[in-house]
Amino acid sequence: MHGGVRGYAESVAPTRTLPRLRTRRLPFTRSMATTARWPVGVALTSWRYMWRTTPIYRSEVSGSWPEDAPPALPDELVDEDVQRLRHGTGPLFHRRYLARIRGPLVTPEELMARLQRNPDDAAPSEFATFKKAAGNVDQMRQGDEYVVRMPGPWDGPVRVFEVSPCSFGLMTLEGHLEAGQIVFRARGGLDQLEFEIESWARSGDRLSDLLYDRLRMSKEVQLHMWISFLERVIRLSGGTRAGGLRIETRRVGEVPIAE
Repeated sequence: MHGGVRGYAESVAPTRTLPRLRTRRLPFTRSMATTARWPVGVALTSWRYMWRTTPIYRSEVSGSWPEDAPPALPDELVDEDVQRLRHGTGPLFHRRYLARIRGPLVTPEELMARLQRNPDDAAPSEFATFKKAAGNVDQMRQGDEYVVRMPGPWDGPVRVFEVSPCSFGLMTLEGHLEAGQIVFRARGGLDQLEFEIESWARSGDRLSDLLYDRLRMSKEVQLHMWISFLERVIRLSGGTRAGGLRIETRRVGEVPIAE
């Protein structure tokens, strides 16, 4: 099976290229419209939490700079549209979401090729959808842009800053309700495969910080959204979950302004 998946990925020819969108900070009315969807996301999160049978192991500890700093961004991709950590508000949250998969039917490269072709294949539609805003519609390259729609303070544009056979990374652009970056990775082999999501992010404004760090409402929505993403990745791999899902959070209170 894994040979067939690779063959399909390599046989897809480039087709339509989307024009690049110029991103702008969300106006107040758009921000409030997004906020109005949070109760829906919270309700869905609560419902799924009650019926979820996947074991989840969570930890949250204090972090520090520069140990929890994100990887450096390519200079050629950083412009006035990029919303970096220094543009955010509140503490930095460095998070890892990890799933171990037993007996996958695809290699890490094949699984990642499918996700790079269309990240929406693993996105839980009630929580998030990936809409491509710039780049080739059938493949992912550095500089491509997406708009990620979520029922919480993460709705907004992102740009691809890293693409490799087993990973891809996204950074937030102006107008996003978070400031930071996120990386998706696959590793291992056909005996056991690991899929990890690692993020470094601050809230984009004070309202988002209130709902995320203080009231913790949108924090739980985000947590269960990425858990759902991991569960869908497991199904896409054709394997079975090995043990529980692991979520590690490191909270950094002070972020250098010069970041």
